Amino acid sequence: MPLANKELEVSEAKVIVVTGATRGLGRAMVAKFIAAGHTVIGCGRNADLVAQLTETFGGPHRFDVLDVTNYEAVAAWAGEVLGQYGPPDLLVNNAALINDSKVLWEIEPNQFDDLMDVNLKGMFYVIRSFVPAMVEREQGVIVNFSSGWGRSVSPKVAPYCCTKYGVEGMTLSLAKELPRGMAAVPFSPGAVNTDMLQACIGESAGGFSTADKWAEAGAPFLLNLGPADNGKSLTCSV
Repeated sequence: MPLANKELEVSEAKVIVVTGATRGLGRAMVAKFIAAGHTVIGCGRNADLVAQLTETFGGPHRFDVLDVTNYEAVAAWAGEVLGQYGPPDLLVNNAALINDSKVLWEIEPNQFDDLMDVNLKGMFYVIRSFVPAMVEREQGVIVNFSSGWGRSVSPKVAPYCCTKYGVEGMTLSLAKELPRGMAAVPFSPGAVNTDMLQACIGESAGGFSTADKWAEAGAPFLLNLGPADNGKSLTCSV
């Protein structure tokens, strides 16, 4: 029996929205969610990579080019998605940037701005555009990707730490605002060998699990989150 069918025997099919779906953990999660029989709607900024997702997976899934820092574009995209699929059962805010490995006083202001725009404002824009429909239904899980550097710090990643601490605070506050039956979770995947980690620590990233390997455990972990997890800062490292 195909894997997707076996998964569906024990897990009801979900509608899942994933930002930052074209690379790294986002791309790996998309593949695992779809293999488990779920419908995935994803976005990313690279048109070629979005086209590859569409070609690989096709319908009923949907993948669109989107800049999460543009609120009007996010709101319009969410409107189309909600009209086509209804409120998502799982909203995964994964899109993020990391800064160049430099001490804080050497970071270029425009790079600091970019991290704030994507990692915090973009996440808020997605929440603002999707969560009202989820709240109206009183159902669904919001997973906001944080980091170990949202709960501890290291040198030369101050802007990134700043945004991920912000994710933790925003998500924990959101959790207190949701109706029963829903959950908001700040989630750390641990250290994973992605382009972002490579940009930060170079060849040392090779000592960590790949995104595909992480997703073997990470995707089921996210799928199993529910109301009992609301307001918990969780981690699933491999």
